[in-house]
Amino acid sequence: MKAARKVLSPRPADLAALAEKVKSWGRELGFQAVGIADTDLSEAEPRLRAWLASGFAGELDYMRKHGAKRTRPGSLVPGTLRIISARMDYRPGAADSMGVLADGNKAFVARYALGRDYHKVLRGRLQRLADRIAGEIGRFGYRVFTDSAPVMEVELARKAGLGWRGKHTLLIAREAGSFFFLGDIYTDLPLPVDAPVAEHCGSCRKCIDVCPTRAIVAPYQLDARRCISYLTIELKGSIPVELRPLIGNRVYGCDDCQLVCPWNRYARPASEPDFRVRNGLDCAELVELFAWTEEEFRRRMAGSAILRIGYERWLRNLAVGLGNAPRSARAVAALRIRAHEASALVREHVAWALERQRRAPDPAPGKRSGAASLPLL
Repeated sequence: MKAARKVLSPRPADLAALAEKVKSWGRELGFQAVGIADTDLSEAEPRLRAWLASGFAGELDYMRKHGAKRTRPGSLVPGTLRIISARMDYRPGAADSMGVLADGNKAFVARYALGRDYHKVLRGRLQRLADRIAGEIGRFGYRVFTDSAPVMEVELARKAGLGWRGKHTLLIAREAGSFFFLGDIYTDLPLPVDAPVAEHCGSCRKCIDVCPTRAIVAPYQLDARRCISYLTIELKGSIPVELRPLIGNRVYGCDDCQLVCPWNRYARPASEPDFRVRNGLDCAELVELFAWTEEEFRRRMAGSAILRIGYERWLRNLAVGLGNAPRSARAVAALRIRAHEASALVREHVAWALERQRRAPDPAPGKRSGAASLPLL
């Protein structure tokens, strides 16, 4: 924690006034909402332990590290009394998510990854917010986090009144849905806390029923090992064969549970320029992306969250998408070019995709794609 003697008077009226200023400054910096929570996560701690014990975390080893620091903010950052939680919307304005998902020749990229890496954007804005506070009261103790440490962002945001936890485990705001990022400032300022809001999911289970891989095994229970976001982003090795057909054309993440959520009718397009679509990723074709060289991948994905999965996993995911695509000579030709890649991981998924294409039914008359003279296999 960046610490020094505080100039702020501890009087409740002064602290309440500062809390309101913090929220106002946050909105000026591009956050749509800011709330304040205490550090008591005692209710969440046993739930986290049970989830880890179930094996649902898969290869998410970072969820097991750091002991109780994830549920005890004061252990992670000694001296922490409050968490300033902030929300920034990211939904792209014109992206046709359903249209892309319905077109098996297109590549679906989770909407959060269409623009600049949110880690950099939020971390910078949170730091500016902390600087603004310091400018008002003098130096104080704090640390900024954006999905970068053992921090329970959703639970802290829930406690800070920014929304409630949906049955898909994401945070939902009544006025904004769930297409937003969360970030936190751990601080030693004893600011007044905000009250949590009531839940409004009721009997709805659309997010559970729509999940392609049935990863939401029960309300508020996610088996990450089956989640497409985990399979295409976090999993480093081979995607389980039985799950590959269920992934469809989702090559980086999955938004199905959010797209069907009734509350996302209120999700507003992002006002942040950094979250505008880059490289046409909102409706790019699988074959087009699969043709990128490693140099092209690194150049185009510079500053994107996608860069962190690396070129090998990018090709792995696209190969699965092409295997699930409508049968076409164009898809087969693209896969054949990659059939002898240096990466055994890519070769395995390309071989699977070629076999899927071979077994796929012929397209309806008049809808055959690719060069008619090129044999499928």
